[in-house]
Amino acid sequence: MTGFSTVSFLSDLGAQSEHVGVVKAVIRETAPHVTVIDLAHEIAPFDVRAGSLALARAVPYLTEGVVIACVDPGAGTSRRLVAIEVADGAGVFLGPDNGLLAPGVALVGGAGRAVVLDREEHHLIAPGSTFAARDVLAPIAAALCNGADLETLGTPIDAAELLPGVVPIPREENGGLSCEVIWVDRFGNCQLNVSADDVNAAFGDATRLRVDVHGDVRNFAIVNAFDDLGQGAAGLVIDSSGLLCIAVGRSSAARELAIGEGEQVFLAPGGESAPVATPVGIRPSR
Repeated sequence: MTGFSTVSFLSDLGAQSEHVGVVKAVIRETAPHVTVIDLAHEIAPFDVRAGSLALARAVPYLTEGVVIACVDPGAGTSRRLVAIEVADGAGVFLGPDNGLLAPGVALVGGAGRAVVLDREEHHLIAPGSTFAARDVLAPIAAALCNGADLETLGTPIDAAELLPGVVPIPREENGGLSCEVIWVDRFGNCQLNVSADDVNAAFGDATRLRVDVHGDVRNFAIVNAFDDLGQGAAGLVIDSSGLLCIAVGRSSAARELAIGEGEQVFLAPGGESAPVATPVGIRPSR
């Protein structure tokens, strides 16, 4: 193994403290040739699902190398830290074994070799056990970038033992698709766990869908760009991940329609003559 020159780093550590910078400093100390790419550090604290979704959105665009993902509510407990080799050695994912890594690993073809990072000689000596990104993941990432073989850094495990992801999948039921709002972005667009391909497979070449949230039903057009909706009008946009999102033209669907992450949504074929819905609340604001 010749090592890597890139580490991609995602966490819930935030930008208001020194934590992210310290992790990067630990990597640079022993692997100064490495570029660290900050994917996101404002994942909501403890939100493993949000972290896994952000990682999955990013993975198709990452360069070869090491990925550190650290959203770790169990820091300092008996939960495992793992390293997972992917793409025949083109990359290694590092993080807690809590489902965070699973969707991203699946997107690049699944796990190859995997180890538990339990060999303390490769970790930093630390005054406490709650900062795994600094004390374990950063020095392991640096070692991998310097050419260390995965199995010298931890105890091999069967990749089938790793915890699965926590990302929901849509279900076909009652002639439609039962799905969920999995992400609300900073613009208030509400991404669903349904792709354009899912819609085509279920409903054919649909241009409009009935959207049912808690029994309140609207007919929404499906468009390719947010501005195709028209200012203040609500509809469904195929977003940059190829997923459908509920959006309001130049406004926040989350605010205007009073919906948020975790909301259950039912999609069914819509009437072609129905008008595009305007931002009247799908249900009363909470």
